[in-house]
Amino acid sequence: MIESLNVENTMDQLSKNWKRMCFKGQKVWVALDAQGLPEIREGKVLIKYQLNQEYEYRVHESNIHPLDSSVPKSRYKKPEAGRTASKGDPADEHQNNSPQNIDTDTILIYTDGASSGNPGPAGIGILLRHKGREKEVSRFIGETTNNVAELQAIQTALEELKSVHLPVRLFTDSTYAQGVLSLGWKAKKNEALIRSVKDLMAKFKDLKILHVMGHKGEEGNERANRLAVSAAKSRGK
Repeated sequence: MIESLNVENTMDQLSKNWKRMCFKGQKVWVALDAQGLPEIREGKVLIKYQLNQEYEYRVHESNIHPLDSSVPKSRYKKPEAGRTASKGDPADEHQNNSPQNIDTDTILIYTDGASSGNPGPAGIGILLRHKGREKEVSRFIGETTNNVAELQAIQTALEELKSVHLPVRLFTDSTYAQGVLSLGWKAKKNEALIRSVKDLMAKFKDLKILHVMGHKGEEGNERANRLAVSAAKSRGK
């Protein structure tokens, strides 16, 4: 579980000491303490994907390794408790279905869910694109978990579409959402919501849920994230 912290990009944040390390097979920046070691609080360390990005994350120290670590990548592909992975890695399909390689008649959707706390005040963010036209959705959904917010963002996005006959490619940075909706992962929570989203998905002639890496500069994903975070902060105002 990655815990997202929305922080101001102040000089104090930029002046921290950071070191390039590896988190679940990806290069990240890790905050260091006065001794030059990863700064650990309650078993978690602070990371960023880019030094100048707005968001920081608290992740378990056991998932952080030196760049030259010999830890096998397969270690990072174990499913979380309560689900069973199948049908491959979520990132593989996205690599072959990037927005640049998709037919222009296809509807592109980026979704994201955000909660301040888990559970906590939550919001969803959606960006829909089709033939040069765009639509944004930013909505407060009350107090819930991040996983529920991710699923509700996908459900709301599909409900926004007027036609089920056009091809749809929906991008999410939630491996959980893609896993339980498209990859056969088994979940012990949110079963009713998952069934509802799957029933909605079944109405579409050509729909794929694809994974995109969050906070890695994908413009559509970044916009969906901002919309979700803004909605969560609004608390329905």
